[in-house]
Amino acid sequence: MNMVDLIAKKRDGGSYTREELAYIVRGYTNGGIPDYQMSAWAMAVYFQGMTPEETAQLTMEMARSGEQLDLSPIPGCKVDKHSTGGVGDKTTLVVAPLVAAAGLPVAKMSGRGLGFSGGTIDKLESFPGLQVERSREQFIQQVRDVGVAIISQTGNLTPADKKLYALRDVTATVEALPLIASSIMSKKIAAGADAIVLDVKVGRGAFMKTREQARALAEAMVQIGHSVGRRTVAVLSDMNQPLGYAVGNALEVKEAIAVLAGQGPRDVEELALTLGAQMLLLAEKETDEDAARERLRSLLKNGEALAKLAALVQAQGGDPAFVHEPDRLPRAAITLQVHAPRAGFLAEIDAEKIGQAAVLLGAGRKIKDAPVDLAVGIVLQRKTGEAVEKGDVLAEIHANEAEKAEQALALVTSALRIADHAPAAQPLVLDVVSVAKGEHDCDAAPACG
Repeated sequence: MNMVDLIAKKRDGGSYTREELAYIVRGYTNGGIPDYQMSAWAMAVYFQGMTPEETAQLTMEMARSGEQLDLSPIPGCKVDKHSTGGVGDKTTLVVAPLVAAAGLPVAKMSGRGLGFSGGTIDKLESFPGLQVERSREQFIQQVRDVGVAIISQTGNLTPADKKLYALRDVTATVEALPLIASSIMSKKIAAGADAIVLDVKVGRGAFMKTREQARALAEAMVQIGHSVGRRTVAVLSDMNQPLGYAVGNALEVKEAIAVLAGQGPRDVEELALTLGAQMLLLAEKETDEDAARERLRSLLKNGEALAKLAALVQAQGGDPAFVHEPDRLPRAAITLQVHAPRAGFLAEIDAEKIGQAAVLLGAGRKIKDAPVDLAVGIVLQRKTGEAVEKGDVLAEIHANEAEKAEQALALVTSALRIADHAPAAQPLVLDVVSVAKGEHDCDAAPACG
């Protein structure tokens, strides 16, 4: 085999064998295949695509390129949850302790954010002293003892994906659907999950702008999961307006705590219940979705979900008092308000612009590994469809630098549109994909565990 022939094969619409994909992934990972040839290959995939079998085999080869976590010492079915990313998306902070309180072990590796706001790991660091880097032994033992752990991804997890993604980012091939799907799923598989629930965001504040794009990605990932022996479900959720009211690390943590206490925004709670219920169903903790949702809802009401978050924080070296006293979390020095210029209905909250404002303030990153300001961000005071009067506060800017505060104020103001009539209500959960197109029997999927 040689790379020139393999590039030409895909350029001409051919399909690869498992051995050929292994040659490509291993050769690029170890430096035998140079960037210029891999760039040509990625562009060929962009235009010609891959069959479901090729995509699944590519995913497994990327998962095998580095460390694979063995979660078998943890009893029970291990279900991972992944979001494709959005503005104000703090659902992992809610779902992980919530399903752990329901008896489902949660052993989660998360990343730092790049873009609209910090990632789950950044948000967790709002708790003073909390450690996100743990050894494999500490990680597994914590899940056995506490029921939940969320740590930063190991540096040797899917090195092929890390290297290939960096190349795609500078060669206009990020949008290649098979490469997106294999990138996400290779990390989930390498992290040791028995089953996977995916939250695929759709809209202005998401990578997938249309429902058709999002469903295609969801089906591709579900197909990969089933093909490699992982029961997989994807939830399509709206991201045309931010999720919840808070955008920014400590601000989102505070809102997640409110949800776990049964007092948070309804949209965050609704999505958390939807994702959590799917996790319980995959783990066979429940057989009926309504029963799963009711079980989770009861854990929000009785305080057990919030107590599980406190236990996680304490187990990872943080101060659990901050869970019960969230006003002690990092706070910004400057607060500016956006006021309604006239009466009417809030017709639009452009999630992308809100996300850009958060990055401008320092809540997100423009380059990998840049520091984030945990205290800054935006807190909406209204959601789409609500009536407003002239002068009403629509949003608050939380900043630590006056110049950035003013810039963010202008950007957030431009993101909010008032109209004379309320827009048609849009659902938060758009679809649930449990089988890929052409499949009809979900029960044919592999069992969990």
